Amino acid sequence: MFSVSYGCDPVNVSKARALIVQDLKAMRTTPPSAGEMQQAVAMLLREIPLGQSSESSIAAGLLARSVLGLPLDEPVRAAEKYKAMSAEQVQAAFSKWILPDDLVEVVEGPAPQ
Repeated sequence: MFSVSYGCDPVNVSKARALIVQDLKAMRTTPPSAGEMQQAVAMLLREIPLGQSSESSIAAGLLARSVLGLPLDEPVRAAEKYKAMSAEQVQAAFSKWILPDDLVEVVEGPAPQ
């Protein structure tokens, strides 16, 4: 699943969506810069310990991975893959899996104008 969440005034919904589609299309054709890669990897790596910050979250993570048939150390394995991924691999994944013209839009609140 891929999602983008944002908040804006109803008059800006179509503008925000257009910017998102524009960025996603660019990500399909242009690899991210070294700085963007570093920032993305750092963000993903920071999420790993945050997801295991309490006994209950550790237990829930282990149970979920067990039910899904994933290795129990999946977060560590994912971190290794994040660090090894190249900008070209990110671009190839976006090109293959992200179809900006086929996005589903869900709006909460007043109808977009």
